[in-house]
Amino acid sequence: MSQGNRKLSPRQKMINLMYIVLTAMLALNVSSDVLDGFTQVQDGLMRTNESVDRRNSAIYAELEAFSAQNPEKGKVWYDKASKVRYESEALFSLVDSLKLAIVRKADGEDGNPADIQGRDDLEAASVIMLNPTTRNGAKLRERIEKYRTFVEQYVTDSAKRASIEAALNTEPFRRKGTAMAELWEESKFDNQPVVAAVTLLTKLQNDIRYAEGEALAYLLNQVDAGDVRVNELNAFVIPQSRMVMRGGRYTADIVLAAVDTTARPAIYINGKQLANTDGRYEISTGQTGSFDYSGYLEVPHGDGSVTRHPFSSSYVVMEPSATVSATMMNVLYAGIDNPISISVPGVPQNAVSATMTNGSLAKSGDHFVARPAKVGTEAVVTVTATIDGKAQTVNTTKFRVRKLPDPVAFISYAGANGVAERYKGGRPISKATLMGAKGIDAAIDDDMLNIDFKVLSFETVFFDSMGNAIPEVSNGALFSQRQLDSFRRLSRGKRFYISRIRAKGPDGVERVLNPVEVIVN
Repeated sequence: MSQGNRKLSPRQKMINLMYIVLTAMLALNVSSDVLDGFTQVQDGLMRTNESVDRRNSAIYAELEAFSAQNPEKGKVWYDKASKVRYESEALFSLVDSLKLAIVRKADGEDGNPADIQGRDDLEAASVIMLNPTTRNGAKLRERIEKYRTFVEQYVTDSAKRASIEAALNTEPFRRKGTAMAELWEESKFDNQPVVAAVTLLTKLQNDIRYAEGEALAYLLNQVDAGDVRVNELNAFVIPQSRMVMRGGRYTADIVLAAVDTTARPAIYINGKQLANTDGRYEISTGQTGSFDYSGYLEVPHGDGSVTRHPFSSSYVVMEPSATVSATMMNVLYAGIDNPISISVPGVPQNAVSATMTNGSLAKSGDHFVARPAKVGTEAVVTVTATIDGKAQTVNTTKFRVRKLPDPVAFISYAGANGVAERYKGGRPISKATLMGAKGIDAAIDDDMLNIDFKVLSFETVFFDSMGNAIPEVSNGALFSQRQLDSFRRLSRGKRFYISRIRAKGPDGVERVLNPVEVIVN
């Protein structure tokens, strides 16, 4: 939507020239042919005013239609155009009323500016325009000055502003050979025949229409002056996520992107300008987690201005993963903490929660801890993930709950390198190592579970030379003094047994463990 630069037409220039020539001829007191010339100029100016008014009305109608179609964009300019239209019509009507008053002063109440009878009347214009009581000439000058200031604010082109300034000039005028300058109204209407005064006012109306047209053209241009010019349209689908879980909702924005391939916007992310011009942002990821980024686009507009449009987004980096599970080994042990790893692909860990039946399930760092309560009853773990602000169940897994297996009793001692060793019987142990031990321990250490038990008591059974069993009772988990004395009397190759071993695990269950055969080396 644009309006080209409009200059005065050759016809308009000719009319202006004729007006100047006829004014000069009038000053020479030429015959009635001069008055006929003024009449012809008057008629030409009237036709020109009608033509310019139609053009101005078309521009105004275009602004009105656009405002109705797109009020958010067009109403502000239509409102300004309405003010220009109102002020122009008010001044135009004032000039019309002065023309009518001058003609009626010369021709009587039936006087008509379109058919002037007393064309050569030299007093009517002066009486109407220069009367110190009515001050019509001075008031007209003031209105012209006010209108000129008003309309110039809508015309930014310096050449057009200068043209309007010249057309609506009201500066005092000094004639050749005179010392004093005359007021604008005196120079225009003093001792002027009616036809000349009316023609001058019609010329003023022509200048008003010209100034109005320039202002309206400027406002029409401003409707899309700040628009971004585009030469390429593309349709894009922007999903919130390309991966959707069953029961979830797939959401995507379908947009029409308009770009100017000759003046692409500058893109800045985290303060640094993006190197490529197609708007693609790529970054290598070195660690997991949720990451935010922000930036802005600088978009050039048709009027030379640049606007900044901020944006922000985030992404989640996950470890590559696959799930492999042995369905026969879905087992939890009652009474102890069972670590469980729970994750949902595509969902950050802080948006994942889980519950469990037959016991408790709590989050601890990046994993969960399950503690089943009753042996023989299934524990069901239900996993919930918050996706797009909505919590939904994503997985349910059943576990069998079993009692902890019995531990193995052993004698702890320091090995050759000072490393703790466990003697579980069935092979020789040096007497010195045996004497250095404080008691026995019990634990499950089958490389899958590593759980210590508390030994409550045990017995050692020795055999005398007659084969009689001699039991000795421990001091809790420690060897008693009587047991240690028996160790000292043992000779190489002798053996004894540790039996009736009572131990309690973290599940609180007390159990009797298998005996340990000790061979003294």
